[in-house]
Amino acid sequence: MAAKTAGGQLEDRWRDILSAHARTMCEIDRALHPHGLGASDFEVLDMLANAAPGEGEQCRVQNLVGRVHLSQSALSRLIARLEKDGLVARSVCAEDRRGVWVALTAKGRDLHAEVLPLQRAALSRALGEQSPRPGSRRWPS
Repeated sequence: MAAKTAGGQLEDRWRDILSAHARTMCEIDRALHPHGLGASDFEVLDMLANAAPGEGEQCRVQNLVGRVHLSQSALSRLIARLEKDGLVARSVCAEDRRGVWVALTAKGRDLHAEVLPLQRAALSRALGEQSPRPGSRRWPS
């Protein structure tokens, strides 16, 4: 068998990353589905739960866009759904009326605390069982 080129090895690593991401997202979705959440829903709740202390568990939607791997419109729909479910509340930024704050509600904090162990266990299962394809390098390196 011919030695892989640097480009081929890079492609293998990229495919390993994509495969691990897909497996992990599916595992988290399965674990959280009984609670009415998906992996992206949890990510937003988790970011809000871990917002900087001075922000009081709130964050500008604009800042979430760069941290959640969703388009701005998909994130807006997700936040609207979480708001409809009573998990987050939106408010207009007083300093910049174009900005929107999103914050956890008490119900959102409670649900986050309830499903956090499930999400962490799903991460452990998905990433702990990860094995690279034969001949590929394990990431990250």
